[in-house]
Amino acid sequence: MSTPVKHSAECGPFPADDRSAAPPGPPPRPRYGMRVAWTMTASGWSANQFSALLGAYRSEAGLTSTAVTGLFAVYVVGLIPGLLVGGPLADRYGRRPVALTALGLNLLSTGLLMAGSVAPWWLLPGRWLTGVGAGALLAAGTAWVKELSSPPYDPVTPAAVAAKRAGLFVSAGFASGGLVAALIAQWAPYPMLTAYLPHLVLAVGAGVAARRAPETSPAGTRPCGPGATPSGTPEPPVQWARFRRGVLPLAPWVFAAPTIGFATLPGLVDGGLTGWRTVYAGVATALAPGAGLAVQPLARLLTARHRMAGGLAGLLAIAAGLALAASAAAGARPWLALAATAVLGAGYGLVLSFGLTEVAALAPRAHLARLTSLFWTLAYTGMVTPYVLSALSGRFGVPVLLRVGAVLAVLVTLLIGLLNRGRRTATS
Repeated sequence: MSTPVKHSAECGPFPADDRSAAPPGPPPRPRYGMRVAWTMTASGWSANQFSALLGAYRSEAGLTSTAVTGLFAVYVVGLIPGLLVGGPLADRYGRRPVALTALGLNLLSTGLLMAGSVAPWWLLPGRWLTGVGAGALLAAGTAWVKELSSPPYDPVTPAAVAAKRAGLFVSAGFASGGLVAALIAQWAPYPMLTAYLPHLVLAVGAGVAARRAPETSPAGTRPCGPGATPSGTPEPPVQWARFRRGVLPLAPWVFAAPTIGFATLPGLVDGGLTGWRTVYAGVATALAPGAGLAVQPLARLLTARHRMAGGLAGLLAIAAGLALAASAAAGARPWLALAATAVLGAGYGLVLSFGLTEVAALAPRAHLARLTSLFWTLAYTGMVTPYVLSALSGRFGVPVLLRVGAVLAVLVTLLIGLLNRGRRTATS
């Protein structure tokens, strides 16, 4: 007679990780990962719908450049605690409740930003709550999408695609959210109100699509014993040394690159864009993450050749983009600024793809959301770069600061190459 399995908050069966096992509940449906991934698009959309309106808030709402840039940075102030709390909560209580709660916060934050069209002070809590919701959604949702896109829930999607799917859908949200908001703000009435309506529709639709998706790490179903797996064997530890050598020095560049392209450059080259500033900002906001999506086939080819190749190539692309951005800013050339934004976006796509693939390879299942949240936290620290450039521009000039950034990107590339010299393992 077999011994019954004990269930408790600390001890219980873990969902099977092997390719032959079946998930609890309904039969496997490969589309679960795709359905939940739309919540990530809603997260990216919520971040960049505001970014595309920076110029409009300056010209129509009368906010100063410093105030608008500060509101942009407040997003990061909310995002980082959302990430740091959301990851551990998702590992302990499950991906599903944390992700869907965060999506609700995402909706609420957009409502507050809409209220800012009447009383601008609502923009501050709105942007902060956007960060909190997006952070928790990134932490829990990235792990949820990855697991739903992997066996036993999805037996057909390649592992490399599963690891990056959340990042790709976030990038799609970054690109489309900013462009749509800018087009509405340019031609629709009451732009500070109507520009946010598409996100409400997207977030509600994403919630409906995700609500039937199964939990991949159910609350209260931990294996018995520290570090144990379903079979009772010790779970492999997080590979922290590899994380420090490759992911840590690269992560802040993930969002430093595109935010320079769509938050800093448009304000420096808009002298000849009378009447088209908002559309130009929207195009720049879409171009950076759009280029990041376009380079994904290249990212796969580079990763197949060498585990570090995508990350190193991304940093070199960022260095080239910063050099172009310096020339565009010095000459106030809008078209060169768009070219620089595209190159910066390509670098963003390569380093983001590398970072998410590495994190998925380094983290055991029980710690996936935590390590993912740490990666996103480090990546989003780069979003304060426009504020730093604005603060230092009076003393050094933005073109000089951008050239310094290009040199730093090259130096970080050399550092990562040296730290990982001889480690030529390719990922699948």
